[in-house]
Amino acid sequence: MQTIIKNLRPLSYMLSIPILNIFYALLNNADRGTYSLVTDLDQTIPFLKGFIVPYIIWYFFIFGTLVYFCLKDKKVYYRTLLAFNLGLLVCYGTYFVFQTHVPRPELVGYDVLTKLVALIYSQDQPYNAFPSIHVLSTFLMVKGINKCQGKNYLNTSLVYANAVLIILSTLFVKQHVILDVLAAIVLGSLLFDLVYHANWEDLRLSLKKPSLIRKPALIRSHSLVRNQSLVLMVKKKSEV
Repeated sequence: MQTIIKNLRPLSYMLSIPILNIFYALLNNADRGTYSLVTDLDQTIPFLKGFIVPYIIWYFFIFGTLVYFCLKDKKVYYRTLLAFNLGLLVCYGTYFVFQTHVPRPELVGYDVLTKLVALIYSQDQPYNAFPSIHVLSTFLMVKGINKCQGKNYLNTSLVYANAVLIILSTLFVKQHVILDVLAAIVLGSLLFDLVYHANWEDLRLSLKKPSLIRKPALIRSHSLVRNQSLVLMVKKKSEV
């Protein structure tokens, strides 16, 4: 508990996700027209209502994994969270200019699984699909655990297993199509690598004290002027 309390400030940065999610609700419609990315292969993928369970688990999976990163490896936590936020912005920008529609099956039955699917369908319109935020965020957790200092066989296996089930669930519950998944994986990989390998310390220093960048040039300039003055003084003395 003490560990959680000490990390309340960095953990609070996760609030950026629901804040940015405001744009999701605003864009989740067909007002700007829609495109279809359904392929013949998508049409062969069956609707499997049982996969609604890992689809819903995603909400807890992302939160739990980010908390683990925060407690075990701050570098991975901050970079994964930043990549997630950047990914959300890219996705929302894409939804605005290239909105897609995913056709959904007719639900039959009153069992628990069917009701869960109906609940998700009622809360999430069949838009905002390309790229898939479900897949993007899940793949970022995979990238993060691979870099995390606290990784071991157990937690790595859990992340991988959940990630596979969640990604497959987006297809089997007909929330996304194959191109949504592929685009999200490519986007997640690019953003994570970009953020993780960026030289943030130099960037932070340059933004905090931009004069540090100009100091070497100024020092060289002053040294050059001083050396030229010394040469002139020596010449004058020799002439005398």
